[in-house]
Amino acid sequence: MKLGTLKEGGRDGTLIVVSRDLARAVRVPQVAPTLQRALDTWAESEPKLRAVAAALEAGTATGAFTFDPALAAAPLPRAYQWADGSAYVVHVELVRKARGVELPPSFWTDPLMYQGGSDGFIGSRDDIEAGDEAWGIDFESELGVFVDDVPMGVSPEAARGHIKLVTLLNDVSLRNLIPGELNKGFGFFHGKPATAFAPVAATPDELGTAWNGASLNLPVLSSLNGVSFGQPNAATDLTFDFGQLIAHAAKTRHLEAGSVIGSGTVANRDASVGCSCIAEKRVRETIDTGAPTTPFMRFGDRVRLEVLDAAGETIFGAIDQKVVRYVARP
Repeated sequence: MKLGTLKEGGRDGTLIVVSRDLARAVRVPQVAPTLQRALDTWAESEPKLRAVAAALEAGTATGAFTFDPALAAAPLPRAYQWADGSAYVVHVELVRKARGVELPPSFWTDPLMYQGGSDGFIGSRDDIEAGDEAWGIDFESELGVFVDDVPMGVSPEAARGHIKLVTLLNDVSLRNLIPGELNKGFGFFHGKPATAFAPVAATPDELGTAWNGASLNLPVLSSLNGVSFGQPNAATDLTFDFGQLIAHAAKTRHLEAGSVIGSGTVANRDASVGCSCIAEKRVRETIDTGAPTTPFMRFGDRVRLEVLDAAGETIFGAIDQKVVRYVARP
């Protein structure tokens, strides 16, 4: 089952069930007006949503219409919590190596995680707005999961059962603002603008054998201005799976239904598969040649992120965004 949200009906949008091929969709007000409401009542709403999904695939759903990703918001337009991990420690290792800083051994056993802004996620076709190219505009191809209510102290194994939906996201970073913030010793804020999400989120069963309960064994494809940038596999060189990330997030708190947990930038040790963000490519260039040569994104650049199944079909739909200059509104 695949779910999305239309940009209508207020800030939280209108929940829709989307066909497997992302061609058709249907509103489901009789089940839940929003995805947040569906996640709040998942035990009750899931079977009803699945019945609609089955009717949509059979061509018998009432009110079906052509699905246009440009009209879709993020599947969950705003969330109570957005916690992004760094599940691919090889990515962190490379960054620190380029700076000549040793990686602490604890990074391999205790996940890194930050709490990002979740009051306004953006859709897959929404522009990346930035006030200045000098901020170091970068994309980050990641996977994310939406959970139901997760109890504090949950085990990684039990945490897997709380994963209700999986999706693709672009955790945009403003790289040149981040060092100053980290130097304050209090984490990200200005360096992390609005996160973009794929047009739909899918229940784990839609991922077939590529999903093992906590990770996805498929490449994440990134291109910049129409040129392939990277295709690392999301299961390769994965240090912490989603069960471990959820358990880490819930160590000292309960997670409310609708909380979003991110994987961090998908990265493989094998340089031949490319990168899921510009920063990592610049780091590899620094290690290889002594200096980076790939610039961060500029106004007018376009980034596209996607995950294809074994048959070459898109799973979550593509994130396709243009970088634009933001002009402050009165």
